[in-house]
Amino acid sequence: MIARSALIAGLSFASMVCLPMSVSAAEPVPELGFDPYDQSAVPLEVKPPAGFTGKKIVLVAGRKSHGPGDHEFFAGTAILMKLLKQTPGVWPVMVRDGWPKNEKIFDGAAAVVFYMDGRNGHPVVQGDRLKQLQKLIDKGIGWVNLHYAVDYAPKDGNTVIGWLGGYYDARISTNPHWDAAIRSLPKHPITRGVQPFQIRDEWYFNMHWIGDVPDVKDAKHVTPILQAIPPDSSRGTADAKKYLGRLETIAWAYERKDGGRAFGFTGGHSHRNWANRDFRRVVTNAILWSAHVPVPEGGAPVAFNPIDLNRNLDQKGKPFQKIVPASE
Repeated sequence: MIARSALIAGLSFASMVCLPMSVSAAEPVPELGFDPYDQSAVPLEVKPPAGFTGKKIVLVAGRKSHGPGDHEFFAGTAILMKLLKQTPGVWPVMVRDGWPKNEKIFDGAAAVVFYMDGRNGHPVVQGDRLKQLQKLIDKGIGWVNLHYAVDYAPKDGNTVIGWLGGYYDARISTNPHWDAAIRSLPKHPITRGVQPFQIRDEWYFNMHWIGDVPDVKDAKHVTPILQAIPPDSSRGTADAKKYLGRLETIAWAYERKDGGRAFGFTGGHSHRNWANRDFRRVVTNAILWSAHVPVPEGGAPVAFNPIDLNRNLDQKGKPFQKIVPASE
């Protein structure tokens, strides 16, 4: 690669003026003091130390997807790993690019979390992976799907619905961007320390629920965690249009007959939303709950520095633009 100093020497004045708009790998952004695309410091597939007796949770981040600030699976998963480390007795293990290089990293996990693209491109449905994962489910492992990861083609959804309690079925479900106003919360370990909140995201709804029922209230062992009423104009499928004004479930808990637990969360499109305390706490609580880790009465600790929204991003071929929390 040509040295940066040599490159600059050969540039015209006009092109040098434009240079700071483009950030290359290992080049700090002045206002941040670090390279937002440097992911090298994130520990990957690190096993717990010998003698560890707590709960291992495997977090699997998907490949690069969408534009800057959206579907930041790697950066978002790195944030979740830092959040989970704040709970004693938990060892989060992060995996990148949709599937571990060493599949034995799943051994002994109390829960697995998938934050990635879904449907036919879903990493878990490739090859014989569903059969491999069924062995983990049979051991009672927790199953957590975030955002696009709840979306399955029906041929795969027929299997996963028994793990998750529901899934995004493109034949009936819809995925608009809207301001979800969470006005009340059920009493559940996942909602401990979570206050009603409102936030804009690509919130999916009108899921395909277990038992093939049209409303989650009729789905056995499924507990709605986050619910809101979307604008009727956002109901993008013929089936969704049948239920104008209905309170829709956008995150849910599921308890399987084998004692295993699952959590589906449809938000997580907009990376900036991790700066919202209630948003990140409900997800952190849910991951702990799925792993059978007791959730504190006041909720899991979720200390967070908003500048971390700009760390470990995927470089997506566009000029860097600082990600700020929605409230700024």
